[in-house]
Amino acid sequence: MKKLLSLLMAVILISLSAACVISGYKVDTDQEANDTAAEFGEKDGSKVTPVKSVITVTFRDDGRGENGSLWKWLQAGYESFDKKDSCELNIAPITTSEGDYFAKIALSLQSEETAPDLVAEDTFQLSTDVEAGYLTALDNYLTDYPEWNDGSYYESLKEGVIADDKKVYGIPYNTDTRGLWYNKEIFKQAGLSENWEPKTWEDILSACQTIKEKVPDVIPFWCNSAVATGEATSMQTYEMLLYGTGERLQDKTTGKWIISSQGILDSLTFLENIYQNNFGPPLSKVLNGQASNTSAREYLPQGKLAISLDGNWITGNYIDIGASPWPDYGKVLGFAPMPTEKGDGKGTITLAGGWAWSIPYKSRNKAITMEFIKHLMEPEIYVDALVSMGSIGTRTDIVDNEKYASMPFINTATEFLKGAAFRPRDSKYSAVSTHIQTMVESVVSGSSPADAMATYGVDVTRTVGEDNVISK
Repeated sequence: MKKLLSLLMAVILISLSAACVISGYKVDTDQEANDTAAEFGEKDGSKVTPVKSVITVTFRDDGRGENGSLWKWLQAGYESFDKKDSCELNIAPITTSEGDYFAKIALSLQSEETAPDLVAEDTFQLSTDVEAGYLTALDNYLTDYPEWNDGSYYESLKEGVIADDKKVYGIPYNTDTRGLWYNKEIFKQAGLSENWEPKTWEDILSACQTIKEKVPDVIPFWCNSAVATGEATSMQTYEMLLYGTGERLQDKTTGKWIISSQGILDSLTFLENIYQNNFGPPLSKVLNGQASNTSAREYLPQGKLAISLDGNWITGNYIDIGASPWPDYGKVLGFAPMPTEKGDGKGTITLAGGWAWSIPYKSRNKAITMEFIKHLMEPEIYVDALVSMGSIGTRTDIVDNEKYASMPFINTATEFLKGAAFRPRDSKYSAVSTHIQTMVESVVSGSSPADAMATYGVDVTRTVGEDNVISK
């Protein structure tokens, strides 16, 4: 019997040594034995150390690397994380254009070998990734997250992370609005009001003409207009225009995609006027994937641009630790609401979007990743990140925070939310959006609005099917 027991113990010890792992502890045979090893009966001089979970985080790096807002937020969150000793943080951003980010994310989420544990999801893309089976439903984790259920998050913004199955697939960490940034000093030189509030699209074009004549060394108007700038072209430019005509991407009654209409033509004609009249930047700047950064980080702060159709977040560039520090931006810039085409009805339009933290389905560390998300969203860490990003927060309990409330334009940007419109919650939207970008780029490159719309109609029909499109 003793021989049998001795043999059994030998087999167990050999198995443990071969595996090099004991109940979540890794054996390091090159170091001296420690107390933990003694606890497991190790007497061969090997050391037993905990195997830490690794939280790999992926987001789009806009070129700033470790100086980027998200990178700093993640690092600060990890340093103060009470579970830091049981996990490691692996920051693994994707450095690419906005247009390519979503395709690269989709590829990484398909495999356990490449899927991160935490991913930044643009809320418009969420439904598509859920349908593909890429994301984890968070409902079970949220039952133990009091702030999710006690009104600490805006209910309206929760809608952006709920899929068709009524489950939650992300924690929204910012939202945004869009409008017309303008340089008051340039407007003054041109003899225009420094408290500019255009009432129609014609007012915008008129201001551009005046600026071109009176201040010829600056670019009158900039908007994202290329495939390379991806969703920024679709949402910040085209949809801001289309929604301003009173139309939407889908028919309100049938839900079918509208592929031909006066609203589409009017939106494209506005862009045609911008570029044919040389109100916009050179195409070499427009068609570049860094166009958004160029306008916000160079042309606006350097006084080379008069008007920019863009989002409230660009002010994150201008703070002391931003990509383009600009101490006087709060005095020099104005932020006007975007008017509807003819100023009738509501009179102004904005689209709201935002980003969320999601856990990929193939993540191997879901529980601790969810704990890390909760920590990132704690106000004392979260507010600093919002200031750095120049974003509108998703928590109701930060509005009176001194740092947050002191951000220039934050009240104006938040006020725009009251009448905000949103992109379709449709899994086909992502694909349709790429066709929008192609249509816009073709117009700014010289195609007629009618031809561009016709091509768009063919592309969208091929994507969603003939039974799901309509002309008006």
